[in-house]
Amino acid sequence: MISVFGSANMDLVAYVAQAPRRGETVTGRAFRTIPGGKGANQAIAAARAGAEVTFLGAVGDDGFGAEIRDTLAVAGVNVEHLRKVRGPSGIAHIVVDDTGGNSIIVVPGANGTVTAPDAAERAVIAGSRAVLLQLELPLEAVTGAARAAKEAGVPAILTPAPARELPDELLDAVTLVIPNEHEAAAVTGESEPEAALEALLDRVPEAVITLGSEGALYGSRSGERLRVAAVRVEAVDTTAAGDTFAGALAVARSEGLAAAEALRFASAAAALSVRRQGASTSMPTRAEIDAALS
Repeated sequence: MISVFGSANMDLVAYVAQAPRRGETVTGRAFRTIPGGKGANQAIAAARAGAEVTFLGAVGDDGFGAEIRDTLAVAGVNVEHLRKVRGPSGIAHIVVDDTGGNSIIVVPGANGTVTAPDAAERAVIAGSRAVLLQLELPLEAVTGAARAAKEAGVPAILTPAPARELPDELLDAVTLVIPNEHEAAAVTGESEPEAALEALLDRVPEAVITLGSEGALYGSRSGERLRVAAVRVEAVDTTAAGDTFAGALAVARSEGLAAAEALRFASAAAALSVRRQGASTSMPTRAEIDAALS
């Protein structure tokens, strides 16, 4: 079982030819509300990729919260430990342009109420093969979940987004970090991905830097270094590519795949996700990933 300690939002997605500049108004061509949030996205990605998944987080007592809960459950994610709190659920305002690029504003809502794991949540983490973490929850809560994983001997996999300075207390408890190239630069101060990878390995045992259409870089303190090419596809919406990659990579690692095989599995899943609109709605099934790899 994979546990996800993370955020759950309602994504408010506007599709435009070109994103507006500051002070500019543009006309969109479509608008959708889609359950998302980096935590929920990674949970759905892992479930669709074949894992048993339990979600730990919070939604509000509004209509968005009920829809987020239902979406996770329909995807096969265990929501027994998804808290409902008074007030609004988290939302993400997303603008997607015709190249598939996006810009995102997140308003935490219920996510901002999440604290370090309680006894029941710690038990879920301890019973996991891996726990997926992100930075859309309060940092103290994420650190608490990482430390709970370390104490239980469970690998903690961190997506450091939104990018911010990461305290040693958190990274000391993380097994694998998965930033994109911009997040890696923000965390390490190194603009070149290869240099950023080495800087990350000074702080964590393993790191993967995703490079979009250029694939991904992997390194470990054992000295292994890999570059995996991206699967070439025409991108429609890249919103969930990173979360799909993280969720699928956790599944592959939990199944015992070697680093190169696990990265190819995750890269195929991410490539399939960008061919469809939306975040949680774009993630491929295990059958689709296996077919792409064959």
